[in-house]
Amino acid sequence: MTIRVLLADDQPMVRGGLRLILEDQPDIEVVAEAADGVAAVALARDLRPDVCLVDIRMPLLDGIEVTRTLAGPDVADPLRVVVVTTFDVDEYVYGALRGGAVGFVLKDAGPALLVEAVRAAHAGDALVSPSVTVRLLRHLTAADGGVAVRPGTPGGSPSARPLSDRETEVARAIARGRTNLEIGAEMFISLSTVKGHVAAIQAKLGLRNRVEIAAWAWEHRVVGG
Repeated sequence: MTIRVLLADDQPMVRGGLRLILEDQPDIEVVAEAADGVAAVALARDLRPDVCLVDIRMPLLDGIEVTRTLAGPDVADPLRVVVVTTFDVDEYVYGALRGGAVGFVLKDAGPALLVEAVRAAHAGDALVSPSVTVRLLRHLTAADGGVAVRPGTPGGSPSARPLSDRETEVARAIARGRTNLEIGAEMFISLSTVKGHVAAIQAKLGLRNRVEIAAWAWEHRVVGG
């Protein structure tokens, strides 16, 4: 199955480089490019790509607004958005997380990580990679006194139900960037059992995806040092 990708970045050279990296893969096709946020939203709605790779800093609409428009809590049929960030200067990336982003990738992360991010988003599995997940969420926790998640999610949701010990263990592993396969191997449980735990965590805490599970775990100090 070919993964159809939309690229949104205001720099033509960046878009060109990303296209070369992605289309070098046999299972990825770049179906459109956008130079600003408004064009990105229009193309995404028209083409319904499998993954939208969105720069966080763009004219007209920034990556946060694009993410919220395409994948926010009020979107009936959300798309999968991966936010591209320079990390060190983009301290407001948590806004994209609240807006429904399913992954993050650093602009200088290299070709392999970019491809991994797209495939992970398409599969609904890994955030990106352990290093990016841990660095990003730890940075946001330290900078903001806790990772902000969307309204209605834990951080004060009275409807949230407590997790079992195993579910807490799975949430901790997700926050550390583990994939479902890695979690299963570490805990000696099947892939289907891991997926069941992930679904239960989302249902109990009112979360939509693995990024929000990871954010919740960091915010509530489930991950540890």
